[in-house]
Amino acid sequence: MSRISRVERSEVTPDLAELYDRIFAQRGNVPNMFRTMAHRPDIFRTMMEHFAAVLNTGTVSTALKELIIVRTSQLNRTPYCLASHTQLARGLGWTDDQIDNLPNWASREDFTAREKVALKLAETVTLDAHRLSDEQFVELQNYYSEGEIVELLCAIGLFNYFNRFNNALLMEPTKAGEGGAK
Repeated sequence: MSRISRVERSEVTPDLAELYDRIFAQRGNVPNMFRTMAHRPDIFRTMMEHFAAVLNTGTVSTALKELIIVRTSQLNRTPYCLASHTQLARGLGWTDDQIDNLPNWASREDFTAREKVALKLAETVTLDAHRLSDEQFVELQNYYSEGEIVELLCAIGLFNYFNRFNNALLMEPTKAGEGGAK
């Protein structure tokens, strides 16, 4: 059971209720993490804006962002994020075999060199960002522009934040239909 209660739609201000409705329309639920962050409306609002900017803007594909989010969440052992983002990654074309064997990405032939560089970045930054060597950074620059590197690091960083938040609170995966109007 989660350590902090979730704020239901009926308990929020009209502007947050609109945000709940938009999220529900997009996802079919309002994730437990979002409803927990709603205890602090300003944090919730700005987190949603940042979340949307990181995942839905730029030139790195959403599919690749979801793949590195899954890898980051695997490394952090975060069942909450893995439940939703594994499903999202599958919906964006990653196979069960690729996701289930993601820890072995380096030896697989079904990931491109560009994807492998991003996965290596996710692992390095998640496990110890100080270990990002100049050599690894040059390799990264061979495949990604500076703006794309920012995108990758923002996705990795955002989910390290979310993973730690959810692990600390023992957040339970969200079920379909949760958090909507009652």
